[in-house]
Amino acid sequence: MRYRQTILGLSVLILFTSVAGHAQTPASAANYYQHGINNFERGDLDGALEDYNRAIEISSRPFPAKSSQKRTSSSANAFDSAAADRITFIDPFTARAYTNRGVVLLRKGDVAAAISDFDRAIEINSGLAEAYLDRGVARRSRGDLKGARADFDRTLVINPRFSEAYNDRADLRLEMGDVDGAFADLNRARALRPRFAVTYDQFGYARIAKHDFDNAIADFNRAIQLNPEMASAYQGRGTARMDKGDPERAIIDFDRALELDPKLAVAYTNRGLAWLLQGQDAKAQKDFEQCLLIKPDLKAELEKRIDLAKEFRSGKP
Repeated sequence: MRYRQTILGLSVLILFTSVAGHAQTPASAANYYQHGINNFERGDLDGALEDYNRAIEISSRPFPAKSSQKRTSSSANAFDSAAADRITFIDPFTARAYTNRGVVLLRKGDVAAAISDFDRAIEINSGLAEAYLDRGVARRSRGDLKGARADFDRTLVINPRFSEAYNDRADLRLEMGDVDGAFADLNRARALRPRFAVTYDQFGYARIAKHDFDNAIADFNRAIQLNPEMASAYQGRGTARMDKGDPERAIIDFDRALELDPKLAVAYTNRGLAWLLQGQDAKAQKDFEQCLLIKPDLKAELEKRIDLAKEFRSGKP
């Protein structure tokens, strides 16, 4: 009885230090950009959105480019210094602001607006790996798996050492049934970042797909060691323990997962199934109801799992 928790990871917000030295960026736009990062890290999504709006507005205004060329009367020189001062452009810094604003919009649930921002970032800077990665996450969230895969692939063409992109592509591959491909990406992610809890968490789910429950538990243990507050890892370990026929210890893991993330619908489902196997029907029903309050679209899948659990409990083949 497996019921995996899909992991969607956004790229880390592009840090201000990567653009602060850009001479053509107005100081006020850079300041708004940094304030946006600070607000996002504090959980103030509305404040971050307002800051990025201002950063984009300011940095998108065409402004004169400063010429460092010497004045010359040579006819071979196409532009004199006066002409050079009239050249205008939209600063590439704006692509980074669009990308970060897209992350905020996605976190707020406005997927269409987020994708629009990532599109705009890519139009301005087609080599910005983070924009492709985050657009892939957004596309996946609305069921566009093919588009998400194309974006993850493109991210890794631009930056083959982007460990987070391997994580996201591995999780997508697992959802699409390409377990071996998921393992290949996870091995690459681990080589690049060997102490990242998310990678071990994903390894655990991939091993569940291979029915390798003991090693799945070992991977979830490692994820929890690296990040004791990772709800998905407790949920995954509980799932593996369920598959090994240990509902009592599974319930302990599901309890912890829900302490850390009370909106983790899959943990309610699996804990309910564990209660059902133990004959605790009232507790099971309470968990199933809570699951459907969070994710009503799971009803059909949940009913199938309940029927299977009841058959298993009754000893039917």
